[in-house]
Amino acid sequence: MVATENVAAELQNLIEILESYLPAERINELLLAFDFANQAHQNQKRKSGELYITHPLAVAHLLANIKMDSQTIAASLLHDVIEDCGISVNLLKEKFGNDIANLVEGATKIEKIPSISNAQTDAETLRKMFLAMAKDVRVIIIKLADRLHNMRTLEYLSQDRQMAIAQETREIYAPLASSLGITQIQWELEDLSFRYLDPHEYARIAKNLDSKRSERERYVRKLENQLIEALNVAEIQCDVEGRAKHLFSIFQKEQRYKHELKSFDEIHDLLALRVIVNSVSDCYATLGIIHQTWKPVPTGFDDYIASPKESLYQSLHTSVYGPGQRLFEIQIRTSEMHEIAEYGVAAHWQYKSNLSHRDYRYEERMSWLRRLIEWQQEGTEDFLESIKTDVFVDQVFVHTPKGDVLILPQGSTSIDFAYRIHTDLGHSCAGAKINGKLVPLTTIIESGDSIEIIRSRTIKGPSRDWLIPSLGYLGSNHSRQKIRQWFRRQQRDENVDRGKELFDREMRRLAINKLPPKFWQKFKLESQSELYLRLGSGDISSEHLGLILSEYSKPGNTNVSSSLVRLGDNVNVRILGSTGLHIDLGKCCNPLPGDPIIGFVTRSGGVTVHRNTCNNLARGVANERLLECDWSMNTGVYSARIQVVAWDRIGLLRDISTILANGDANMIGVSTDERKDRTTIVNLTVETEGGAKFVNLLSALDGVRGVISVQRIQG
Repeated sequence: MVATENVAAELQNLIEILESYLPAERINELLLAFDFANQAHQNQKRKSGELYITHPLAVAHLLANIKMDSQTIAASLLHDVIEDCGISVNLLKEKFGNDIANLVEGATKIEKIPSISNAQTDAETLRKMFLAMAKDVRVIIIKLADRLHNMRTLEYLSQDRQMAIAQETREIYAPLASSLGITQIQWELEDLSFRYLDPHEYARIAKNLDSKRSERERYVRKLENQLIEALNVAEIQCDVEGRAKHLFSIFQKEQRYKHELKSFDEIHDLLALRVIVNSVSDCYATLGIIHQTWKPVPTGFDDYIASPKESLYQSLHTSVYGPGQRLFEIQIRTSEMHEIAEYGVAAHWQYKSNLSHRDYRYEERMSWLRRLIEWQQEGTEDFLESIKTDVFVDQVFVHTPKGDVLILPQGSTSIDFAYRIHTDLGHSCAGAKINGKLVPLTTIIESGDSIEIIRSRTIKGPSRDWLIPSLGYLGSNHSRQKIRQWFRRQQRDENVDRGKELFDREMRRLAINKLPPKFWQKFKLESQSELYLRLGSGDISSEHLGLILSEYSKPGNTNVSSSLVRLGDNVNVRILGSTGLHIDLGKCCNPLPGDPIIGFVTRSGGVTVHRNTCNNLARGVANERLLECDWSMNTGVYSARIQVVAWDRIGLLRDISTILANGDANMIGVSTDERKDRTTIVNLTVETEGGAKFVNLLSALDGVRGVISVQRIQG
């Protein structure tokens, strides 16, 4: 009964704070969220013995104190119902809308990020992952308030848990609060962490401060009165308050002073005055009066109004020597600047005038979160709802099965993930599970995914297909380098043999019988065997080789051959010393414009043109029946017969047709023959001008996915 009364009192306290800045209908909506959370947590208690609902209620109270919007307050009341109560996201969307449900889901995802106590991950990586996982900056603010209340009640946990949570708070949550400019939360998180991580030092500094508290308070009041009097004379309205630095910052300063051989008693700048004025002009006027009142330290001035910090912080800082030559700091700012200094990003909701101007400044200054804001004007009350984060757009943060966090380039796949863990794991990768489900190896991974790699017991290395960009297996250059290294490390003889096979295939495909001496120098290599090695290891692609070889396919070049036969009577061949003869192309060797040719006089008086190397001409043909001939410069249209051997798949003929169309070739005939080994033979008849265009067409066909070989059909 007492516990229930305490909850009711805390709820009433929260309502009173909310009534200071939210309309009644919003508060009624928040009461519905509280009732839902209270029902979900009804059988749960905290380690302290309190009802669990006191925790989300306290988190909401912290956020109400910094005047967060109603959706954030609602999400803070509900932030543990998914993780601890088994409530589904869909149910939250149904009852409270997509925005609140997404905030709760975002907070739940961050809760699952491994802590530095159980993951081999540095703090900076985890901080980045927090930001990348939070699509809405309000998720981070909820988690900061959640952590602050947990730190305030840390005494009920075991010492090991206290140390682990305090360490994580110091390294993750306090820097996040600092980055967002919420110094009020940052300082308390730092002090609470300090209390548990180094209790002896914490107690010593607290005792030293307490022993001189009355003296310090008298000195501060003297400074306040002196400054207020000077500003009243100048007719500057102001609020002046003194403050002591928080304990952890004093400890850090003390550590720095030790290197200068100074003691705690010699730290004079433990005090600071804060002056709140009405305008920026008053800030600079106040600075001048302060320097007239006390002697300034020449190097102790910073203008964060003209040059704000990345967290949006603005203020004038100056250090001066007060009575007794005691050094102290004074901060001068407007009320608006003060709210931003205390609450950072969270303070922006409060400003209901000139929103577009403030939004512009906010977007410009948050350079530490690249393009943090995609704002739109949806009314003053819902201002924070438009502040979205799209941070670290070039990176994704994913989990290993052990809970470690890896950073990969955006667009990476499971194979990239495998290579980032270990090169051997990448080489033997045969499958992957993302978030427990089997997925194709080409699946793009996203931040927050948990990835498990399935090893192959038979595969001894990567597939060459992984290096083909169009197939989408890789998104990381790191992986490509590892795969290329693997192929380079294979036995030299194996790569040389494979390279020779690739080289010979290109020669056959292009029907090239002879190359100039030291052809390998075209690739800036030292020998033919090195060319084979580079081909076999993948350093030189067959496409690149084909491109170099195609230089020898120009009309008139004696090293170029083809599979073309004549279409029609105009074959564009000149018989030297003769005119008016009927000319046919020999179907036994199918010469192409550019081939070395010779004419053979038939019994009917016509001429059949053969390639010089045609086997039929070598069978005792009388020399008097041979005529010298060459190709004329006029272009003609020829038909070519091509045979493509490929793995059978859907879309093969479509891709082949696209290649032909792009190569200005018209397909006038096609037939296919399927084999039992799941390959298919595609016989094509195409119209083309021949020469280099035909050579390039063959190269393009050879690059179609699944194609094993491309060659001309003789005869």
